[in-house]
Amino acid sequence: MITCYVRYVIDPKKLIEFEQYGRMWLPLVEKFGGQHHGYFLPSEGANNIALALFSFDSLAAYEQYRTDSMFDPECIEAYKFAEQTDCIISYERSFFKPMLLIRGLTKHDVGTPQAVL
Repeated sequence: MITCYVRYVIDPKKLIEFEQYGRMWLPLVEKFGGQHHGYFLPSEGANNIALALFSFDSLAAYEQYRTDSMFDPECIEAYKFAEQTDCIISYERSFFKPMLLIRGLTKHDVGTPQAVL
């Protein structure tokens, strides 16, 4: 499994537009086989930073999603919405391998392949 972390620099005056953009993408990631963990909007602290986290079974699955999304009408609509509203100033992606708690494992399983996804 691989989790994509996206850090957005957004226009704080266009938070409503960015929120709408995020709502467009939440179901689209799942449509292409991923799991969206949500968007995280500014609250306390910086008013122009937002985050998104979503996972795919593999980097290859993520790359297939990226390719397929370029031809999907709903994804194209979301891309155009962001362009038209200028709610996103910039963004960067990073990829992580999640380490999750798996119920049923014992302390003896820690550090073994079955303990890490």
